[in-house]
Amino acid sequence: MSKVDRRILKTQEALKKAVIELMSEKNFDDITIQDISDRANVSRGTIYLHYLDKYDLLDKLMEEHINNMSNFCESATEMDFIESTVHCMEYFESNYLFFSTMLASEGAKYFRSQFLKFNIEEFRKDVDITKGKNYGRNEDVIVQFVANAYVGSVEWWLKNGMPYPPRVMAEQVGDLLERIV
Repeated sequence: MSKVDRRILKTQEALKKAVIELMSEKNFDDITIQDISDRANVSRGTIYLHYLDKYDLLDKLMEEHINNMSNFCESATEMDFIESTVHCMEYFESNYLFFSTMLASEGAKYFRSQFLKFNIEEFRKDVDITKGKNYGRNEDVIVQFVANAYVGSVEWWLKNGMPYPPRVMAEQVGDLLERIV
């Protein structure tokens, strides 16, 4: 695997940061390539060297966070709900601007649907309807309920400025998840 030039990574990070900062200030549809280039302190041409347009930049940014969460979930398979939720909440906290902007922005409904879809797939791995408290219940209903409750809780937490530390939030959410799943 070849190394990516650090200058390229630095430029891409500046562009990602710029688009998120701008989205926290105004609607995505109102953001121009010039706005992004000004905020990132690069030329318009530099943006086009890395991305097709602002939509491609946003797609790549969302894809990056979904992939990071997926990789995290794979590494957290041995943890209980509370510990894995702590790690998730810490990830959300360390990427607060991204998640709070994406979940609060009207222009980012697509991200919320992708985030929900990701969580549905992850919770589906944990739901067992062949025994225990969910025996005989409809798996789709349980998975939809749990994933929507989780996404809604994260959304509420981020939109309200993370009123509880990640561990407290994770313990509360993890305890609720253990009761259902």
